[in-house]
Amino acid sequence: MSMFCYQCQEASKGVGCTSRGVCGKTSDVANLQDLLIYVLKGISHYGTKAEELGKANKQIDRFIIKALFSTITNANFNKSVFIENIKMALKYREEYKRLVLEAGGNVEDIKHDSAHWYADSVEAFEEKAEKVGVLSTENEDVRSLRELIKYGLKGIAAYTEHALNLGFEDDNISAFIQKALVALTNDGLSADELVALTMETGKFGVDAMALLDKANTATYGNPEISKVNIGVRSNPGILISGHDLKDMEELLKQTEGTGIDVYTHSEMLPANYYPAFKKYTHFVGNYGNAWWKQTEEFEKFNGPILMTTNCLVPPKDSYKERVYTTGEVGFDGVTHIVPDQNGKKDFSAIIEHAKKCDSPTEIERGEIVGGFAHNQVISLADKVIEAVKSGAIKRFFVMAGCDGRMKSRDYYTDFAKALPRDTVILTAGCAKYRYNKLELGDIGGIPRVLDAGQCNDSYSLAVIALKLKEVFQLNDINDLPISYNIAWYEQKAVIVLLALLYLGVKKIHLGPTLPAFLSPNVANVLVETFGIGGITNAEDDVKMFLA
Repeated sequence: MSMFCYQCQEASKGVGCTSRGVCGKTSDVANLQDLLIYVLKGISHYGTKAEELGKANKQIDRFIIKALFSTITNANFNKSVFIENIKMALKYREEYKRLVLEAGGNVEDIKHDSAHWYADSVEAFEEKAEKVGVLSTENEDVRSLRELIKYGLKGIAAYTEHALNLGFEDDNISAFIQKALVALTNDGLSADELVALTMETGKFGVDAMALLDKANTATYGNPEISKVNIGVRSNPGILISGHDLKDMEELLKQTEGTGIDVYTHSEMLPANYYPAFKKYTHFVGNYGNAWWKQTEEFEKFNGPILMTTNCLVPPKDSYKERVYTTGEVGFDGVTHIVPDQNGKKDFSAIIEHAKKCDSPTEIERGEIVGGFAHNQVISLADKVIEAVKSGAIKRFFVMAGCDGRMKSRDYYTDFAKALPRDTVILTAGCAKYRYNKLELGDIGGIPRVLDAGQCNDSYSLAVIALKLKEVFQLNDINDLPISYNIAWYEQKAVIVLLALLYLGVKKIHLGPTLPAFLSPNVANVLVETFGIGGITNAEDDVKMFLA
């Protein structure tokens, strides 16, 4: 069974994975993910009509969001999950069709195959899956724009799901996701209309990140400047990775008083910045680095690991039995924790497992500083503005995004080291692990690396930029002394990019490579319209940015 996937930066040979994903995804899983998205388009044909008739169904709408999230790179590798999701999607599609008909709506004009195809066997699923993937759109440029939008929708779904877990929801975002999924089946749309839909996707990306920011800060307080321990203690520990702060809260509550310490890993590092989590004395700090180092670091941690969202690397047999998953992440043979009817998750199995394990092996020691989300930075605005006016700070560099395995990503460490001492790095996402432990100093007490948090906290960086634009009374955000040199890996980085483009940011540089899903013509549109560029080497690029 062949596949074709080029949704992440590691697409094989810079073109696409055709037999097995570089991420570890098998071809049958890749194809079933394509089929799941195909049926989600079919649901959306009826869902958009149901919404117009006032018959929207939140359960189905939330399923679409969760299902999209499950197809993000390094999230779920479990074939059985996608088979069950496809079955559920077909059931929900028929339920939405019934609701439309009950309300007197017309479904005769819904002609697309995704709204009518049906099967009930795995063999039939797999046969259909090979026909509805990325390459089923023959025109290269239409395919490119469709995939750009689709990957943006996956990023929106991820952020919306995190907000939903905290009880925050925006029906407009859900309605847009379905509208866009329907549009991806419309062969009559022109390139200009697809470009316009791409920008609208960016708009809802901003809305989704703002919703999640509101959910996180309303629930756990505004992130504050924090020194985070990166060493270990002598107690057994649980390592929590991923992005979901609700899971973080539940784990801390359930481990309190058990003698088990809790450490964050990779994108969960910013949990250390939230006031609500600082009251837990068994919350030790952060262990390790970016997601791709987990095969080495999970081995040395010794205790169990809870993966709350994507960024899972297929676990090695030597520690696989210590890995637990929850939410939309999953792997065959790994224990998966599901919520009960009230949404409560029971982490007692992980806690009991931890009690039988050795304490973590120390891999480093010291502290790193973070917590520079928009509320914190704006509270320091006078100090920052004075530093800019006096010339102490000449330029800000937004170096947000993702880290990855490629040797070429050493570029970002070299770039950070090569920046002049009168520049400040604004970062969010796991890209920061390339330079957040370097001794880069400060400018008048302002650290030269300001970490806003997770990849979704790129929203904070946008808020900071817009605030500076207002303070300096500028008409254009691009007149600020801010340059954008962003590393990308997967679909949440795609929606961050589209959000920045929607906000009017230009001359963004992407690396270590431009996305494989951008056709030459679509790439040219982005270059000519928005000044999108790639990277070369750290020394030359620093000169280019400062010219």
